[in-house]
Amino acid sequence: MRKVPIIPTVIVVAAVVTMIALGFWQLDRKAEKEALLARYQQASTLSSAVEWPQTEAETEAALFRHAQLDCERVLSLTSRAGTSVEGRKGWAHVARCAIGGGREADVAIGWSERPEAPDWQGGVIEGIVAPGPRLVAGRPTAGLAPLAPPDPADVPNNHLAYAGQWFFFALTALVIYMLALRQKWRAAA
Repeated sequence: MRKVPIIPTVIVVAAVVTMIALGFWQLDRKAEKEALLARYQQASTLSSAVEWPQTEAETEAALFRHAQLDCERVLSLTSRAGTSVEGRKGWAHVARCAIGGGREADVAIGWSERPEAPDWQGGVIEGIVAPGPRLVAGRPTAGLAPLAPPDPADVPNNHLAYAGQWFFFALTALVIYMLALRQKWRAAA
């Protein structure tokens, strides 16, 4: 009769059960993300504007909606990789703005081929609320070209792949443990 070590077996079984549970959790997250992406897609079709969000819950509700804010003062202006509305790669110019009430907001004011920040002093700007949150200007300022608008399709939904990884890890742990047991039993024989 072959002896199965109790403590290592309990540890391996607990690990495998945990990995399988994490795989099913990722499958649930996939469904949740699909519903969220459908909501984002529906929000992107609405023409009515929302107030600039002040809380995390308001930000979530405002994503991919039209909004307006008043950049009272430009605090900083940075350039980062960006895509124009025509699909060209270059630089997105993002202003960090003071917007009243002691709050700040990021505003992507436009696109250019060069990283040099344009001269922009602020003002009222309209656009689409993107993750971050940041406002992506609908009409570029400071002589810049339009940026590609934020698209809900760009939000990743990798949960099916993550679920597959957890299930694969569980299977791998079982195979390795079975091979270790088999080797132990052969050595004992």
